[in-house]
Amino acid sequence: MSAVGREAADEGRGWRPATEEALYGPRGFYRRAEGPAGHFRTSVHASALFTRAVARLLCLVDESLGRPAELAFVDMGAGRGELVTGVLGALPAEVASRVRPYAVERAARPPGLDHRIEWLAEPPAGVTGLLFANEWLDNVPVDVAEADSDGVVRLVRVRADGSEFLGALVTGADARWLARWWPLTAPGGPAAPSDPSGPGDSGDSGDSGGPSALGRSAVPGGPGDLDGPGTAHETDVLGASGGPGDPEHGGGAGHGGGAGGPGGVGRVGRIGHGRETGAGGRDGGGGLGGGHPSEGLRAEIGLPRDVAWAAAVACLDRGLAVAVDYAHSAGARPPFGTLTGFRDGRETAPVPDGSCDITAHVALDACALPGARLLSQREALRALGVHGGRPPLRLASTDPAAYVRALAGAGEAAELTAPGGLGGFGWLLQPVGIADPLAHDLGHDLAHD
Repeated sequence: MSAVGREAADEGRGWRPATEEALYGPRGFYRRAEGPAGHFRTSVHASALFTRAVARLLCLVDESLGRPAELAFVDMGAGRGELVTGVLGALPAEVASRVRPYAVERAARPPGLDHRIEWLAEPPAGVTGLLFANEWLDNVPVDVAEADSDGVVRLVRVRADGSEFLGALVTGADARWLARWWPLTAPGGPAAPSDPSGPGDSGDSGDSGGPSALGRSAVPGGPGDLDGPGTAHETDVLGASGGPGDPEHGGGAGHGGGAGGPGGVGRVGRIGHGRETGAGGRDGGGGLGGGHPSEGLRAEIGLPRDVAWAAAVACLDRGLAVAVDYAHSAGARPPFGTLTGFRDGRETAPVPDGSCDITAHVALDACALPGARLLSQREALRALGVHGGRPPLRLASTDPAAYVRALAGAGEAAELTAPGGLGGFGWLLQPVGIADPLAHDLGHDLAHD
């Protein structure tokens, strides 16, 4: 077949099913022999201070639960098990003796993993403890919408080579999610047209990809309507940050949702040899107000992430669920979306052929359930004792080796809490049947900041 014939034959599909296959299919990026190592690293790989902070959070949850006989730690999107392994090693012996650790990952169990860690394709049900999703939601596949020249919002279809074109109208639950959380409108224009499917249509848009496309762990059931996750709780989310830049600096290591390599600070979250980009994604910018959909504006339809997060939280009988990701919030949505790719520690065009990671910032405020709280990684880690202050100079004369170690630790803490980098990640805290275990620590930390 000629090149022209092949192009004509490839009618493309929505980004959600294309990403699902590219990341998690039989030849998907996360099933490759080398794994995500060498492509990007996360906060877990930036410093052991991060895993120690998560271990401290698990201890706070343990106290809030009254020190149960069995305490679960669920690592969502576990990569090669780096976070759960580090947390086990950082716990006090008494707590570690009661912990039941789970690693939730669709790839195969890595060799040599601690035998205590249960390796699962889906999160366990009915557990009590801490569920921690470090950069997991950004790899839950989503469709992309774009306003055409007539101001009509359509699904973006993508071919195997990454080229795009506009497809069917966005309708049903996807259209209502956009209207509620990410309207593609410019200020001052006429009101956007109503959803042509009608308010009673709870179905998905044409290319949403089905339940199997919800992410690393299959979530039963299709996306719900706006009466499900992501509604009637906006005031429960405090301090929703507007999705700081895009830290990509540093060269590889496992996955928990990912980030990558030395060099610049680019997309919030991944550390890679990244170029610096603004808070608004591709071209920077902030959220847009009411009006008519404006040609070229794009959005990632986050409803599958809302559903995936609600399903993960539902696994807890009691405890705390935490999602950590590079994020944006209402009023500061990037006007052209954030979809991108990563390969070999560098940001690259997202091509759904299994050769690269495909990721996008997360609308964490839409994911939040009633009672949730949204804060920055800087705030959360400082409340957990991670500070970037330099050690006292007098230590250099009394104990030079300790000074050097403390100085290195301060540098790692500064990287984890940098407001324009990893510190700008969003942390979504969702207590289940307990009080927020960080509330006191956070208030004390901010009072003395």
